[in-house]
Amino acid sequence: MTIQEYIAAHRARFMEEWASLIRIPSVSCQAEHKADMQRCAERWRELLLQAGCQRAEVLPSAGNPFVYGEYKVAEEAKTVLVYAHYDVMPVEPLEAWKSDPWEPSVRDGRLYARGADDDKGQAMIQAKAFEYLVHEGLMGCNVKFIFEGEEEIGSPSLEAFLEDHKELLKADIILVSDTSMIGKDTPSITTGLRGLAYWQIEVDGPNRDLHSGHFGGAVKNPINALCEILAQIVDKDGRITIPGFYDDVLPIPDEERKMIAQIPFSQEAYNKAIDVDDVFGEVGYSTLERNSCRPSFDVCGIWGGYTGEGSKTVLPSKAFAKVSCRLVANQDHAKISRAFAEYVQSIAPKGVRIQVTPMHGGQGYVCPIDIPAYKAAEKGFEIAFGKRPLAARRGGSIPIIAAFEQILGCKTILMGFGLEQNAIHSPNESMDLEVWEKGIVAVTEFYREFGI
Repeated sequence: MTIQEYIAAHRARFMEEWASLIRIPSVSCQAEHKADMQRCAERWRELLLQAGCQRAEVLPSAGNPFVYGEYKVAEEAKTVLVYAHYDVMPVEPLEAWKSDPWEPSVRDGRLYARGADDDKGQAMIQAKAFEYLVHEGLMGCNVKFIFEGEEEIGSPSLEAFLEDHKELLKADIILVSDTSMIGKDTPSITTGLRGLAYWQIEVDGPNRDLHSGHFGGAVKNPINALCEILAQIVDKDGRITIPGFYDDVLPIPDEERKMIAQIPFSQEAYNKAIDVDDVFGEVGYSTLERNSCRPSFDVCGIWGGYTGEGSKTVLPSKAFAKVSCRLVANQDHAKISRAFAEYVQSIAPKGVRIQVTPMHGGQGYVCPIDIPAYKAAEKGFEIAFGKRPLAARRGGSIPIIAAFEQILGCKTILMGFGLEQNAIHSPNESMDLEVWEKGIVAVTEFYREFGI
């Protein structure tokens, strides 16, 4: 039986099992759903056993439980570790939903519900490809599953869990379906994610707010000083001026730049969509390269002085800003964080005191496109979608991917099947059912190719 025939024969059951997960409101950020987290973990344990796992259990952690499953073919066989998460975002505002977010509704070829895509729908893609291969006696790899319940709150328990279970989770490659494709007709594999460093800057001046008529022009204004500092971080060519900032930045491989150039993109449409008359970024790179493969610096918030109704002629005593850098693979967020703090102090004008407080950060990640696992994923997409997938880095950050490499010592393949219109985290989240089924085919073909 082909994978397509298997899906057709078991479609109703697949949908009901998917629905059984969605009906559990596993919202990790809301304490009222603590019991639902356990229920969802237990349900996943049942489904993994039914799919063919020889062992599946719910393992405790400092936070919500993990679900572990395994299927062993042979000691010498390659091992794939499948990661997913069973927690979801809150559904509010409820009034914006066109149907019950906890009861799946199929409309126009899409399944609507919270978790339809992120990540219950994509995790089911993995489970059903695995089920088919085991059922038909075609699985050539050892497979391990690790599903967590805290991804939507930053995975606070994950790193400790990985450290404590290194041997249990040992694998040759990690497979994740929690990302997106460029489009339904433009399959792609996410090959890179940017890292992050985030700070708060506080500028202290006089010991109180001062009358701007009496003191203006004689005392350094903290807001002016803050603006002077921030204006120096990026030069006219879009380059970040922090000393040593680019020391560890790797160039974009020529083959990857060629793939990026193939991504359907209209600069005019992009500008129109966000209502700007022009874009700005590092000279020598396209917009798609700038927002995915190159680092950036942004002021995320700035405040100080009087901002209420009317006017108040005041020279403020303090000014604040929240700023961030998106980093690329090979840049160490801790190293960049220290360098930024030192640089800000070095360029601060006299007459004010500066405090730079690191807030959080994470490493970037890049997956080589010439390793066997990537080639297997590429083949899977090509068979399922009828065309070779593009390699596409993403501008966002998923720090857990870097943690996998640092702790478990292996690369991650991001076989995601989401689409922008799936509206993850928003009301009316959905999953395209045609893409969902093609995803099962793609993952099936990945195992066939990788297990050789």
